[in-house]
Amino acid sequence: MVHRIPLRFQLVALQLGIVLAVLTVVGAVTIRMQEQQLRDAYKGRMIGVAESVARLPSVVQAFSTSAPEQTIQPIAEVIRQASNVTYVVVTDRNGVRQSHPNPAEIGRHVSTDPSVPLSGDIYVGTQTGTLGESWRVKVPIFDRSGTVIGSASVGVLESTLAADLNEDLPLLFGWLLGAALLSSLGAMYVSKLVWRRIYKLEPEDIAALLETRDAMLHGLGEGLVAVDAEGRVALVNDEARRLLGVGEEILGTAATDSLEPGIHRLLASGSATEELVLSGERILLGKVNAATVDGREVGKVLILRDRTELHTMLRDRDGALDVTQALRAQAHEFANKLHVISGLLELGEQAQAVDYLGRSQNDAAFVDRPLAPGITDDGVRALLIAKSTVCAERGIDIDVDAASVCTPDGTDDAITVLGNLIDNAVDAVGYDSTIAVALAEGPAGRTLTVDDGGPGVPESEREAVFDAGVTSKEPDGINTRGFGLALVRRVAQRREGSATVTRSELGGACFTVVLRTTGSGTAEASAGPAAARPTTEEAVLEQL
Repeated sequence: MVHRIPLRFQLVALQLGIVLAVLTVVGAVTIRMQEQQLRDAYKGRMIGVAESVARLPSVVQAFSTSAPEQTIQPIAEVIRQASNVTYVVVTDRNGVRQSHPNPAEIGRHVSTDPSVPLSGDIYVGTQTGTLGESWRVKVPIFDRSGTVIGSASVGVLESTLAADLNEDLPLLFGWLLGAALLSSLGAMYVSKLVWRRIYKLEPEDIAALLETRDAMLHGLGEGLVAVDAEGRVALVNDEARRLLGVGEEILGTAATDSLEPGIHRLLASGSATEELVLSGERILLGKVNAATVDGREVGKVLILRDRTELHTMLRDRDGALDVTQALRAQAHEFANKLHVISGLLELGEQAQAVDYLGRSQNDAAFVDRPLAPGITDDGVRALLIAKSTVCAERGIDIDVDAASVCTPDGTDDAITVLGNLIDNAVDAVGYDSTIAVALAEGPAGRTLTVDDGGPGVPESEREAVFDAGVTSKEPDGINTRGFGLALVRRVAQRREGSATVTRSELGGACFTVVLRTTGSGTAEASAGPAAARPTTEEAVLEQL
């Protein structure tokens, strides 16, 4: 079984490798620069000594004597000892030595090429002579007429240069060793710090946790939106993107720009109790929890559940209850009528019984009221018949304009709009009143109008009445009120139409909704403007 090397040991090894490589390069460059500075210093000194020898009048005049070495040798030795160089050698124009640290070499031809200084140029370089390999300078000696009459050579042994360089190396190596030790301690501290910051986990463990976290977050049946302390969207799982109609591009953007006002208000309030909010044409149940890390709040987590279908079922249940109550009332009424007919027959009043039966049939005809012939959408027809039946028990008459036209368009938008408008009108008028319904179609779309005889909507509130949560009804636990008209307007906006309310001729409110043909069959409107690191994922998961 192969054992993995822990991450902190890998970090230490990697950092030490980098430090050692850098220190090696720095040391090599430093030694090279030190050597070059040493050579440059000796070079300047040797050129100065050689030129001073070549310009001494006594040296120049000695070449005109029969034994120039007797004058030049003592001068060269004094200068050599005073300048701390290895040798000072003076030669004539033929390359014969006139001075040398070893007197036995005087009068002999030099062992290296003297052509460069004898040609009038200065030579600087390393050569091997009688004293060994040396770093040397050769300069020409001129007489008063400017003719080259010899050369002066000054040099220092390479071994001397190496010895001078080696004197500085222990200090340099000491600094490099100190830097290496300090860097090693720093590498160990940094690796331990990183190890702690990642909760003492190895990369493989982190990868496994990340995969598990993604599977959990994106597999949740509830929508999850996390916002950091600065109000930026840090996380949106798949269900939340579906419910809100947004994409991953909102990550990192401000929640005020990316989410609908209702969603953002719920986030800002930080309410831990479940509340209904409207997103697009969806009714969502949401609550907010604080995301904390080590007892510190780093953001907020919004959990969303889709309650659109539940809201529809509750509304249908209310309708079914109304129908049930209406049928129960009808059954009771019919039972009373049967008793009357039975009594008349027992009394022998057959003619009155027949007349009473005829009147009873006419009274029951309201369950199959005729509609405008132009309404051919079966869903709309069924809705109007059902609403008429329920309203009749409350003494409310639904008057459908005989000139109304409504043909199938492949959507349930007209049913949604009419259902909500009629329900609101019924609640507004109470009992014994009339609701007028008119439907019209044209090339650009259809117009739906519902008038009621209720108290109406004040002009100052006619725009706000279409906002989600705005209602004049009493709250019912989790407030399900105030979403009908908001849905109506959002359907109209998706269909590129409009929803308005004015004063009705019946004395109440007149709601007019325009649904454009160009918007029919379109997908649900997005929940908010599409736009973008994150509250920690652990904090988000903790809130679940």
